[in-house]
Amino acid sequence: AVHMEESGGGSGRLGGSLRLSCTISRHTYTHYCLGWFRQAPGKEREGVAIIENDGDISVADSVKGRFIISQDRMKNMLYLQMNSLKSEDTATYYCAAHFREEGPCYSDDALEKGERFFYTWGQGTQVTVSS
Repeated sequence: AVHMEESGGGSGRLGGSLRLSCTISRHTYTHYCLGWFRQAPGKEREGVAIIENDGDISVADSVKGRFIISQDRMKNMLYLQMNSLKSEDTATYYCAAHFREEGPCYSDDALEKGERFFYTWGQGTQVTVSS
């Protein structure tokens, strides 16, 4: 089974930046979507950004222009660069994956379907934004 583990969470300042990393255990899948989700207290988990194996990206409107998702396929790493932090970005952030043996995974479809589309998850890392 593939394992995922987030790192890089912590406290961030309003208007500041944080970078989350997700270490993905070694795998041989060539078709997949990788994503970042977040869950604030009392709210449902929501998709933040999704990246396809070929690099196409879909980003939630709430973070568009501020957050950047990227991957390093050689290192099996997923990243989320979070800029211009807002208080509403405070949440537990999760990385997740949808792997498939064949056929494309479309980031826009994955973002729309949300967490039910993903079946491999990290444990989460807390991000707290304050002034």
